[in-house]
Amino acid sequence: MSKQLLIYESAVPVSTTRHAGASVETNDSYAFCAGINAVPLMAIEFPRAAAEYAIVFTAQGDDLMPAAVLGVRNEQNLYLSADLRWKADYIPAFIRRYPFVFASSADGKSLTLCIDESHPGFNREGRGSALFGDDAEPTPYVTKVLEFLQEYQAHFERTRVFGRHIKELGLLEPMQATVTTPKGETLSLGGFMVVSRDKLRALDGETLQQMARNDELELLYLHLASLRNFNEVKDRLLGTLAEQPAAEGAV
Repeated sequence: MSKQLLIYESAVPVSTTRHAGASVETNDSYAFCAGINAVPLMAIEFPRAAAEYAIVFTAQGDDLMPAAVLGVRNEQNLYLSADLRWKADYIPAFIRRYPFVFASSADGKSLTLCIDESHPGFNREGRGSALFGDDAEPTPYVTKVLEFLQEYQAHFERTRVFGRHIKELGLLEPMQATVTTPKGETLSLGGFMVVSRDKLRALDGETLQQMARNDELELLYLHLASLRNFNEVKDRLLGTLAEQPAAEGAV
């Protein structure tokens, strides 16, 4: 599997044939997502994510999906510490489900649980949580993983519906964030969209009332409020740049 899913390198279906005796050991390292600057976000995550991340919208085929901005440079996650720990209170569900993911069948009617075998915690030495018991049945650990991914998938479908509605209403406009470094270098982050306050205010009363009833209006205002967190992203970037001279001069 290619990295079209951002952080997955070799995701394969979980099976007793392939994974009898396999285990997953978890730790606090998020090295697997060090090379991404944005991550998909579900609508249900907005209330918590809006406090720490800039929430934007990105086109994914015909769909419009929310995303949390993690960095300015293409392959830099500014929400990781030097020792690859997560530097925020809330960790997006897309990250928390790793190394597991659902793969959809060609007709989209069925889902298969997969695991990324490149995950450092994947092992066959019994470390961590086993995938299958001696009876070849999935362990309670895998049952919990399935429950989490099923819930995630349900929220993914709801978020797709939300994105389609926002797109149909024509509320979005392109935006580009820029950061000027102390050395005068200008870095730009584009390719995403945000809601136009003017277009939102121009909606008729009936549409606004319906959006308030189904919580879409609250989601949009959380999105707009979250954009102030671009300052947080900028500060994190400048912080890493300030640390570089000391690191480069160290022996």
